[in-house]
Amino acid sequence: MRLLSLTLWMVATVAIFALILQPVGADIQLTVSIITIAFLFVITRFQSKGALRYVALATASIIVLRYAYWRTTSTLPPIDDPMSFIPGILLYTAEMFCIFMFFVSVFVVVDPIERKAPAKQSDEDLPTVDVFVPSYNESAEILSLTLAAAARMDYPADKLNVFLLDDGATEQKRNSADPEAAAAAVKRGEELRALCNDLGVYYRTRAENVHAKAGNLNAGMERSGGQLIAVFDADHAPERNFLRETVGYFGEDPDLFLVQTPHFFANPDPVERNLGTYKHMPAENEMFYSLIQKGLDRWNASFFCGSAAVLRREALDEVGGFSGITITEDCETALELHSRGWNSVYVDKPLITGLQPETFSSFIGQRSRWCRGMIQILLLKNPLFKQGLTFAQRISYLSSCFFWMFPFVRAAFLVAPVLFILFNLKIFNASAEDFFAYTVTYLTASEILRNYLYGKLRWPWISELYEYVQSVFLVRAIVSVLLNPRKPTFNVTDKGISLQQRQLSNLAWPFFLIFVGLGMVLAYAVYRYQTEPALGELIIITGAWNLLNLIIAGAALGIVTEQPSDIDGISLPVARKAELEIGTQIMPVTVRQISSQKAVLELSKGIPPRTGEYGRLIVTEGANNALITTIPLFIGKPLADNNRSIAVEIDAEPQHYDAIANLMLRDLDLPRSLRAARQQRRSYPVALLTLVRWAVVCPFLAITAGLSSKPTSERSTRRRRPVETPSSVAKAA
Repeated sequence: MRLLSLTLWMVATVAIFALILQPVGADIQLTVSIITIAFLFVITRFQSKGALRYVALATASIIVLRYAYWRTTSTLPPIDDPMSFIPGILLYTAEMFCIFMFFVSVFVVVDPIERKAPAKQSDEDLPTVDVFVPSYNESAEILSLTLAAAARMDYPADKLNVFLLDDGATEQKRNSADPEAAAAAVKRGEELRALCNDLGVYYRTRAENVHAKAGNLNAGMERSGGQLIAVFDADHAPERNFLRETVGYFGEDPDLFLVQTPHFFANPDPVERNLGTYKHMPAENEMFYSLIQKGLDRWNASFFCGSAAVLRREALDEVGGFSGITITEDCETALELHSRGWNSVYVDKPLITGLQPETFSSFIGQRSRWCRGMIQILLLKNPLFKQGLTFAQRISYLSSCFFWMFPFVRAAFLVAPVLFILFNLKIFNASAEDFFAYTVTYLTASEILRNYLYGKLRWPWISELYEYVQSVFLVRAIVSVLLNPRKPTFNVTDKGISLQQRQLSNLAWPFFLIFVGLGMVLAYAVYRYQTEPALGELIIITGAWNLLNLIIAGAALGIVTEQPSDIDGISLPVARKAELEIGTQIMPVTVRQISSQKAVLELSKGIPPRTGEYGRLIVTEGANNALITTIPLFIGKPLADNNRSIAVEIDAEPQHYDAIANLMLRDLDLPRSLRAARQQRRSYPVALLTLVRWAVVCPFLAITAGLSSKPTSERSTRRRRPVETPSSVAKAA
């Protein structure tokens, strides 16, 4: 049976390549491609699982390979014309890289795995767990929620220890030659040590800030002894049953080193916020966490993402702890352990909530670190030659590393039409008939397949926008790593930045230059079309290409136009019952939204309190409504015409964070349902019209913001209650 299956595969492969290499005219190629695309369109209307999935992938692959063959044999400029040949080869290389990545990506996601929940273990059989929360410059308020949520996770108390690993108050920093920096480190250490005492968690720091986050985690390992290690970034607060959903897998597989869960964010990234897409468009990271990681999991290649994960100490000890040669210690550590035969599991269920960068500059800084780190892994620990990896693992890790080469591809596609329009360089030799028969059909088939695989997780044109705004800065980052692979250093991403007004990002100016430049090129293309009719077809093709680039560049100006944001830490939608006490009046309420600083309450009955009144939110739990604690607050303005929804300001002290964590993170069912509701496909025409609308409107918004405001931002700080009068103290008591 196995021999028959192998024979069928070989026959099918030979038949496909015979079809790919068949020489035909443009008219026949166009006819066959249209029929093939129509077939592909029909079969992709069905569920994207099972045999039809493979048929769809094979059908699209035929068109892609036909294009690659034609592009290689018929379109390259002559070598005796170096002015055209050199850029022509660079563009060809970029296209072949895209085709290579197409097949690598298909391999990764061809059969994503759906993990079943692990078998439940008795408390006596559960392993001991150390929770590490590494920190560098995060505020006490952000840390308070994460530590409180971690400490109250559903797990036997005698088997759970939570550690704050503070790299912001090391001996090196406390003894800094800069008196202000030293004083700030001392003050931070004292504040966080007191916070940890109040929350019942351990405070740890170390002597020197060596090897960044990896060194901090390894220092934590030296001063703890749990069998498993859970890692949460400082702004990643876990759901109460995080460990119950993850630890069980380690009991099923003694060779398991990692259980990774998705990163889920309570705030929009700068692209989502500035374009206003956060509430209805799938987040950028959902394609990775909802499909690619599941595809990697099929090949035992899902990797550690730095947070929201549990790791086995025994496995880490085998490789000397968390790896710190590159600045992406998470993926590097997973690579080392996979190469030694350890296994990983990916659980596609958001069990933590965190914060994304609020400003465009911090967003670029974060992506630059990821990019440089993955290129470091490619250069210093190339998965292709890493001993111990399976073939599938090599391909999987290569896909994650090579993905970050997209800035070069994006730059090639941006420059290519400009070279013909301005300098008449024929770097892509093809007639209009051939272009439509091969290139247009290839792009159409690729887009149909991409929408088939990723449509619920990534809307059309959004990848192009994200890649464009990053490429402007990441090209330089990649070149710096290629020149000196060991030079990059770990930079912490700023979080909790509030923007007081609409303003331009301090990184906006290159985007204006590119937009204006592409606009001038388009104008020149129109001029050439009118004055050089013999080149009309080529000018139309390259002009349309340049117009598409101009549209993307115009929409990007909306991304670098920062919209105001009032950051108050992690804020989540909830639906929790509580009681609001104002003086002697107690009224039932439903908490609809809450952060550590604010909440939205919905009153079911009673007289609405007046703005400015002080009170307490009474939080209970369980069938007996056992009192957890009370949270002091004062009343803000009503949010609805019926005065039943009110905003309140919370004045939380450490003893209140247990109740806040209970309200926010007892479960994440509501945020998960909202996330799932956003995962809806958007039709290609609607997505294109949206992109065009952004391209038309955003340049005017950017210019207006640049002329009317000066950049202002501040790190969100804890709101303090106004000075209390004796009467107000009595009311709140």
